[in-house]
Amino acid sequence: MTSPFVTRDGSRWMPDYLTAIDGATCIGCGRCFKVCSREVMHLYGVDDAGEILGICDDEDDFEGELNRMIMVVDHAGRCIGCGACARVCPKNCQTHVAAEPPQHD
Repeated sequence: MTSPFVTRDGSRWMPDYLTAIDGATCIGCGRCFKVCSREVMHLYGVDDAGEILGICDDEDDFEGELNRMIMVVDHAGRCIGCGACARVCPKNCQTHVAAEPPQHD
């Protein structure tokens, strides 16, 4: 498959957009968040029942209900498809989808 996308130097490139993170596999390490310049995902708290409690900040323990933390894709439309998050993820828990070729009229 030839890519209709090119880099500035003319190299062919196919963006792979982050669409989801598997909460059962994610360990909440935050590596993907640290390399993402677009704030596509954020760290969320999860309780014992597996319910997502909300975005975590440095001091929030959700009144003692916090069991663990996971990354959640909450702004998928911001993703530019660079793949940096996939390269640093130690659990390979992300789902990426190749960009659709532009439609020409």
